[in-house]
Amino acid sequence: MDTNVKTLETVARGGDAVLFEIEMRGKRCTCSISREALEDHFWLGRHADEARLLHAFSDGRKRIVAMAERKARRLATEVIKLTSQDFER
Repeated sequence: MDTNVKTLETVARGGDAVLFEIEMRGKRCTCSISREALEDHFWLGRHADEARLLHAFSDGRKRIVAMAERKARRLATEVIKLTSQDFER
């Protein structure tokens, strides 16, 4: 795969998402995954603190990054916002 994930994940102001970057084919994409998606699909407990939010992201990193890659390819954009709907089958 030709994608790199920047190791600097941060929690968005208000704690409603985790922000991260991917670099794909030399192009950077700013990405986020919503708290709701982490709660619905990555075992994050409701009302979890920032540390647990980042831990849930870390545990689901491979799947989250794969989804961000697919969405980036499909939309050809530099900003990717992953929601719970992205992980529904």
